This record gives sequence, C-alpha cells and structure tokens, in this order.
Amino acid sequence: MKKMFCLFGVLLSFQLISFAQTDAAATYGNTITGAGLKKHLTIIASTEMDGRETGTEGQRKAAAYIESQFKLMGLTTAASLNGYQQYYPLYQDSISSKLSVNKISAVYGADYLSPAALNENGNNKSGKIIFIGYGIDDKGYSDYTNINVKNKIVVFFLGEPKLQGNYLISGTNRSSKWSYPGLSEKLALAQSKGAAGAFVINPMQQSFNQNSVDNSKKTNLYFPHEGTGKPVNYAILSHAFAKNILGNNFDTLLKQAKASMPINASWAIENKVKVQFNYTKFRTTVNASNIVGIIEGTDKKDEYVFLTAHYDHLGNHGGKIYYGADDDGSGTCGVITMAEAFAKAKAEGHGPRRTVVFMTVSGEEKGLWGSEYYSDHPIFPLDKTSADLNTDMVGRVDTERKLGDTLNYVYVIGHDKLSSDLPIINEAANNKNTQLTLDYKFDDPNDQERIYYRSDHYNFARKGVPVLFFYDGMLKADYHKPTDTIDKINFELYEKRVRMIFYTAWEIANRDEMLKRDILLPETGK
Repeated sequence: MKKMFCLFGVLLSFQLISFAQTDAAATYGNTITGAGLKKHLTIIASTEMDGRETGTEGQRKAAAYIESQFKLMGLTTAASLNGYQQYYPLYQDSISSKLSVNKISAVYGADYLSPAALNENGNNKSGKIIFIGYGIDDKGYSDYTNINVKNKIVVFFLGEPKLQGNYLISGTNRSSKWSYPGLSEKLALAQSKGAAGAFVINPMQQSFNQNSVDNSKKTNLYFPHEGTGKPVNYAILSHAFAKNILGNNFDTLLKQAKASMPINASWAIENKVKVQFNYTKFRTTVNASNIVGIIEGTDKKDEYVFLTAHYDHLGNHGGKIYYGADDDGSGTCGVITMAEAFAKAKAEGHGPRRTVVFMTVSGEEKGLWGSEYYSDHPIFPLDKTSADLNTDMVGRVDTERKLGDTLNYVYVIGHDKLSSDLPIINEAANNKNTQLTLDYKFDDPNDQERIYYRSDHYNFARKGVPVLFFYDGMLKADYHKPTDTIDKINFELYEKRVRMIFYTAWEIANRDEMLKRDILLPETGK
C-alpha cells in the first residue's frame, strides 16, 4: 500500500506539473502584444537603421539593438561567444593583372578584363591554347570529347547550345546541370581537367564599356562558402582580341554562339601561343554577425529549440531606404518578444525544460549567409537541436490571397518534412490557443516559388534538424521595395501569429521527447 501510495503521488505531481505548464503557456503567451511588437519594430524598421544591409553600419546598429534587448531581459550568451554576437567573415576583393600573348602585352579594358570574382593570386603560363566551344561536358552534349586540355589555356563562349528533340540544355525541359551563364561551373570543370587557365568570350559583348571595366576591378561583399574548389584563372576577351588568337574561323564560331547552336567538335582549334597571366588579389574582410541569446533549460538543458529570423534587409540604394518592416523586421521583433515571454516565465519559475536559443541572423537577403555559417559552425550540437522555428514575414496579408480567411491565416512550410511530430504539435497549439488557418500551400512539391528553400530554416533542414517556417506570403505589393514600411503592418494579425509560434515552441521545449526525425529531406534524400 505504501509503495502504491508513493507511485500515486509521483503520478499526481507529474500531472500537476503538466497542468501548470499548460496554464503557464497561456499566461506568458498573453504577454506578446501588438503594442510590444510595434515598440521594437518602430526601431528595427526606422530610418536610423538605413535598411540594415549586411556588412553596413545599418546592420551593425540593428545588431547592437537586438543584443541590448537580449541583455536587458537577462538572456545568457554562449560560452564560446564574446558577447551575444557570432561573427562571420565577408570578403571584398580587388585585383590587378597583366596578360601577355607571344610577349605582346594586352591592354586592360580594351583587349581583356580579369574580373576580381573567381580569379585568385597566381602566375599562369602555357604554350598552347585550345578552343572548346561552350566549355561544357554533359551527358547530352560535350565539348571535351576526345580533347586533351591539360596544361593548356582553354577558350570558350559563355552560354550553351539549344539542341533539337526532347533533350534541351536550356529551357524548362533541361536535364543538364548546366544553365547560362554557368561560368563558375565551367571554370571549375576546366580546372578538374587540368587546364592552365581560361579565355572566355561573351558572344553578345564585342567590347567593354567603362562601367564593366570599373566593376571588374573589385567584387561586392561576398560570403566564402565552404567546400568550393578553386577554379582556373580567366580573362574575358574582346572580340577583336579573340579573333587575333583564333584566326579567321572566329567569325563563323561567333555566329554559331550568338544563335546558341551546337559547335561541331571538328571546329576545335589548337594553336601554339605563349600566354602568361599575372594576378594579384587584395582582400578586405568585413565582419557580419548573428545575434544569439539563450534561456537555459532545466532537466533537458542539453537539448535545444531554436527560434530564428533574419534582421538584415536591402539597405539604402539611390538615396532610397528599403525599410524591411515586414521582411524581416516582423520576424526579428517576433523573436525578441518571444524571448521576453520565455524570460519572464523563467524568472517566475516556469522556465523551459530544454534550452531555448533565440537567434537573429544576417545575410539572408544575400543568400542565407548567416544561417549557413551557423549550421557549418554550430554553437550547440545539431543532433541535439530538436527543432528550428523560423519566422520570415508575418506582419502583413498576402495581396494575392482571395480566400475568406484572409485576416486569420499564416502559411506554414515544412510541416510534412523531416518530422511527423511537427504538424501534430503545431496544429494542437494553434487549435487550443489561436485558431488561425494554417495554410500548407507552399509545401506543395510543385511550388514554383520554392519557398521551402528560401529562408534561414533551410540551413537547419539540410543538416537534418526539423523545421517549421512561418510566413505571410507577401510576394507582391511592397516585397523588396522601399514601401515595405511599418504603417502597412496588421498588428492584430501579427500578434496572433507570433503567439501561435510561441505556443508551438513552448510545447517542443517542454515535451518529454525530442522531435522524431523520421522523414527524409526532399530531393537530397538525407
């Protein structure tokens, strides 16, 4: 009897804890208000932030504001970080070059360009050049058949041929990996086949204007993707200079390239020409950052739930500020207010069982840079990360949505991917608390917009972490325009959406088990 009584007491205590957690979720979810969201968004989407373009002072000001809020609400930081910011490098390159053919110096801007992008420091020499059409080696079309390019300078056209029949290299029926312009792939291919360098001809650019000359000498800021191989160094040739090298056949070849015709292998031209490239690259490093705040869990503190959004936008161009109130000021401020709600719960004795990580990332508009950096340099083990709930644009109404629930919906992406637990938890949290219409239209495998791959959750998903992405669908109207301003935000609907995400996160952070990983990632099968 005594043993049974003790067991009953343990079960009762677990039930009381469960009820207490449920009641607590509603209590702290109600602290998320439109007024609170607006307070933060008024600052994040302000003129002072100057559009928050990654690598600019505006982005750094936004980072400082988010960091100050995390610090103010008592969030901790990771031991590996100095403060709340995870810095990652961006590069901007400039280059100087010399090119000589048969000891005659080519004139930069008249005879050739050597763009800073894709070229590296080095001296490249060869005694032979070989023309190889479009520089493609594909199962449906190859310019390399029976051609040896080792230690030679390859010469090829930008573009690709359009073939007859069912197989196309270009167009919607394309089954080749090649797609115009494909320059980096072509250069990497030439490198893999042992070429000493490359001359590239743009069939549509006879000579170079001053703008293209100036732009070739430097790159924009870029993110150094891991695992990208070094291509061969290259120069883009003017048509006159290319004709001097290839001879009288050039006019015929150019005509074929302009018409996207296959170039017959019999046209392969190999000449003994002494070529020397000299490249010198100068690199400037600019740091961008992700902002990371943490609420440590209790009995499951070594497991993690992420709430993410990107705080960067498009900056200031031509004197016009791209405010990015919805994209993604709304997601950023949603993360801040959810952090406030969890922090208040923790302070009042209702902290989450799992550690909750609030992370706002930069570089999303450039190509998911910040989240890519995090996923390749995780602060916490990805195999112990139960889920990432990503919020990117939740403050407005999709102007193309014609359904009756236009003012009571959110698009949910990822519900049928990676974990069968995701829709069960999310739908239950929504049904109990917010009663939004959860629209799964962007999880259609035939989604032409490929929304699943276009925000920061994807860098968690590609590593196997279950994700949900919450989105308002506003691809028309003010998307990526200076008119994406705070006065367009529907704060009542915005509040409701953020509360729903909070309730979903609360359940994932407090349930007994991590989310199952029982569905393969689309396309890759990983």
